[in-house]
Amino acid sequence: MQDHQFHVDVEGTPAEVWKLFWYRGPRPPTASGVTIEILHPGDEVGEGLIRHCTFRVPRYLLSGGVGRSWEWLTEVRPVESWKYDAIGKPLWSRAEGWTRLEDLGEGRTRIHFRETYEAFNPLARLLLEKRVHRFISKDNDRLIGEAINGGIAQLRARRAGGP
Repeated sequence: MQDHQFHVDVEGTPAEVWKLFWYRGPRPPTASGVTIEILHPGDEVGEGLIRHCTFRVPRYLLSGGVGRSWEWLTEVRPVESWKYDAIGKPLWSRAEGWTRLEDLGEGRTRIHFRETYEAFNPLARLLLEKRVHRFISKDNDRLIGEAINGGIAQLRARRAGGP
């Protein structure tokens, strides 16, 4: 089993970060090719939200370099934290993740992430799990920081009457 933890500091309040993460409308693909489609919005705070994600995986997995996951969100505490459980492929696997927002003051937030990841097949677990998870996770801190900071800039521009 793989266990990956990191944090990223962003230029936005926890409420702004929450608004971005929990936006339930259509989302364009990110620059890194990640897509997130909301299949079920969950309740009023997002408990039970179900999403389908696509992301890059190594080409040697013979999936055209595209991985997919189906994720459901639970333990939602608005503007504070949430948990997700996921099933993914092409390396059939399960993941469990936690996200927590820490208010740093002065309009800044630290986003804490932790994910555990395990391939179902014992042979795939032994031979591929670590390499595949490292590939999937290697740029998370940078990509998430860039996406959140960009999203917050857009939120603020819209509030100020900009484009």
